[in-house]
Amino acid sequence: MLRLLNLELQKLLLNRASKVLIFISFILPFTVLILSSIKINFFGLFTLELGELGIFNFPIIWHITTFFASQFKFFFAIVVVSMIGNEYSNKTIKQNLIDGLSKKEFILSKFYTIVFFSLIATILIGIATFCIGLYYSSYTEISIIFRETQFLLAYFVKLVGFFSLCLFLAMLVKRSAFALGALFVLYIVEWIGFGLIAWQAGGDLAEKIQGFFPLKSMYNLIKQPFQRVMMTKFPEKTDMIYDYAVHSSDLFIVLIWTAIFVFLSHKLLMKRDL
Repeated sequence: MLRLLNLELQKLLLNRASKVLIFISFILPFTVLILSSIKINFFGLFTLELGELGIFNFPIIWHITTFFASQFKFFFAIVVVSMIGNEYSNKTIKQNLIDGLSKKEFILSKFYTIVFFSLIATILIGIATFCIGLYYSSYTEISIIFRETQFLLAYFVKLVGFFSLCLFLAMLVKRSAFALGALFVLYIVEWIGFGLIAWQAGGDLAEKIQGFFPLKSMYNLIKQPFQRVMMTKFPEKTDMIYDYAVHSSDLFIVLIWTAIFVFLSHKLLMKRDL
């Protein structure tokens, strides 16, 4: 595993564009640190500081930061599709196989890289969240601080699942731009499918079935936290209550999709004459 991971990291770090995108994908999520320190002065009448609104209290901060950070996953997605696109355009995929790398090892090297960067991103977000929470949170009890750290697990699984999908699409179309376009097409197809099911069987059943779609199942891992923030400010409004928790069933669905995408990527490579 380490040999394959090291091989792939060498390729990425020798590519200037990949290094820049990796740097951006790691740095941008940390803009939450900047948001936590923003102070807005309203014409000298009063100053609004986001950190003082309670949104960085434990345990809700785990939800907010992981949701916010997951919005920047597209930058590393470009790196993932480029890993495959460059292999085809530069003919290095054939050279790797000639040099003794099996097709299975080729796919595994990409997957190990995905897991590695997802793990690093999760650790960094975890550290940043912990530090912001310690500074702003009104709650310092250990049981409260670590109550919802399952959002970190959801964040990690979400990244691995999404990047595995990007890997499959890149293997399918062989070109980076087309793979990103296919990702957008899949998003449209999922919503068209949801609309057709809702038209035939009703909205409730359509929502349940939609939860098994690749992109929607990944989104369900970390649902939007804005409604939850409003719930803390207006607890009497029971109509705002919704299920924001991380469920093991959602994790399982995304892990299944991840396995499917890696398996299909391997199958595509096995069938192609390079």
